[in-house]
Amino acid sequence: MSSEPTSKPLTTRDRYLIFVERIILNIENGKLLSKEHIYRILCESLESGTGEIFERALEEHSELLQANFEAQTNEVKQAKATQKLRAMKILKDAWGQWQENYQIQDAGARGLQTILNVEPQERLAAIIQILDPNHTPVFERPHIVLLAELLQKSAETIADDAEAFGLRQLAKGINLGLESFEKMEDSLVSWLYAPQRQVGFERSQVPSPWKSWANLVISPLPRDLFASQASNQSAAAIAQSQRNIDLSAWVELTILLKYVQKGLVHWFDQQPYDANAGTHMAGMTFVAFAMIWSELSSGFQQATQLSMGARQSLSKICFRLSLQTLRSFAQRENFPLYGGVFASFSGESFRETINYLDQPLKESENTQEKARILTVIGYSQAWMGQHQQALKLHQEAVNLAREVGDQRCEIANLNHISRLSLIQKEYASSESYAQRAVILARQIGDRQGEANALANLGYSEVMLARQQELVTAEELETPINHLQRGQQLSEKLNDFQNQALCWVGIGTAYVAIEQPSQAQIALEKGLAVSHKIGDHDLQALSHAYLGEALYQLSQLESSIYHACTGMYLLEQRHSKTWLQAAALVMILQGKLGIENFTNLLQKLRSQFIAIIGVDGFDHIPNLIDRYRLGN
Repeated sequence: MSSEPTSKPLTTRDRYLIFVERIILNIENGKLLSKEHIYRILCESLESGTGEIFERALEEHSELLQANFEAQTNEVKQAKATQKLRAMKILKDAWGQWQENYQIQDAGARGLQTILNVEPQERLAAIIQILDPNHTPVFERPHIVLLAELLQKSAETIADDAEAFGLRQLAKGINLGLESFEKMEDSLVSWLYAPQRQVGFERSQVPSPWKSWANLVISPLPRDLFASQASNQSAAAIAQSQRNIDLSAWVELTILLKYVQKGLVHWFDQQPYDANAGTHMAGMTFVAFAMIWSELSSGFQQATQLSMGARQSLSKICFRLSLQTLRSFAQRENFPLYGGVFASFSGESFRETINYLDQPLKESENTQEKARILTVIGYSQAWMGQHQQALKLHQEAVNLAREVGDQRCEIANLNHISRLSLIQKEYASSESYAQRAVILARQIGDRQGEANALANLGYSEVMLARQQELVTAEELETPINHLQRGQQLSEKLNDFQNQALCWVGIGTAYVAIEQPSQAQIALEKGLAVSHKIGDHDLQALSHAYLGEALYQLSQLESSIYHACTGMYLLEQRHSKTWLQAAALVMILQGKLGIENFTNLLQKLRSQFIAIIGVDGFDHIPNLIDRYRLGN
């Protein structure tokens, strides 16, 4: 007696091929009318862990339908094949939605498990790790909302009341953080449009984001933090004063600051390039928030009313948040290798940012990121006149960049060192660094690096030539060409600071070969651009060399104004070039006589005060005496 052959069970792939064909047929027949309906069927029908198999089955059937469509010559059959392709597109769209939601569900479940796998006292640190924007997957709002839901549900299943309460606090903090940001979101940049505003995060009494934001939030912790920043107080004081830790409040603050920072960066990235917007303001935002977390970390170390364990844990968490912020900044495609955070802190309000960020930078294991952060902070220090501190930072950055092969960063730091050498009148050193930067920039096609290097090279060549007793036009032909090429490249790249340096260099060259009319044109352009971007070093140099050009043109009154202004500004910037301007002032004083010279100073008083203030005007005679006495 023969037995009937048994059929082999269908594989998962075979079942999914049949499933896909059935859905396509049902769409054609009008039984499935929406992507949402198909999505629900996918959720009900797909087995866990078989997504890749279903995707292969979907692609296989899609290729068959496409081949069938291309083979048809009969119009009726071609129309039928087209209908099937449309049905396949609807199915693929539903599959894409399923994949996206599955990934969110999977990431949320993994995040929850990460939290549950650590001791209760380590769970805040676990959330900080999960929300790290430098990790994959990046937790966006849907992920975070789901994580809060999962924490709440998990708390309901845990018998230990204290542990369950901790999980509910984490969930509560996440939801509060999202709610607080929703209240702020529409007014996030309203402070930028306040009357008499100062653009940036200056810690002063003028309208600022901190004061505006303090009025928008209800929760005590973020309100206190924003209020302290508005009054130029270190965030460290907030942490240092903590007597006990409200877990939900610190989770709320973490979520809120994460979204405030993200919202600001996104807004600034959409703005056109400007001295007070765009890349510089986005960079400022990253450093401002990194500094806040670093200050909080420092404050928790001194929070004597907390247990030693809590102090160390919270200090470490805030430190990690500071480092995460710096890493996010360094990984940006438009990271400002030639910009700084000068717009964010001015004068005393800078509060020694590098000191607060020193520890996170030392702990950073990623050398490339560290090199880039040191670059931007070094630039900022130079902007404020801290040239020696800036030089140390750029020298460290160039070594780190070379170590990891980040050539754009290496070129940028060679250029920064070259420019700092210019300021310190070390022209041979400046020329050497600029030559290296030009060669490297041309090798890798770094046009911005090349533009900056050409400006530095041309300027240093002009200044070296000026040290000779006699300079010919032929000797300055190549330096002027370098500067003109640098200016043209910079104009295309919207690099205003480099344009300003090129114009000043060109003007200085024409002064050296006694072509004052051309010098005046170039220097006035340099002064206008440097004033627009707020570059105090280049403003000072523009005034000083305009004084020389106007002296050559026998416009003595204007020469006195620019020479004295340049002398004062250069001395305030700790530049040795002030002595050169002072020498011209002495010549003018000798030519006119002390009485006439003094009368002209008084006549020009209002013009001086507009640029250097009353104190600056009153200090001019002191500088003249210092130069005369050789001090």
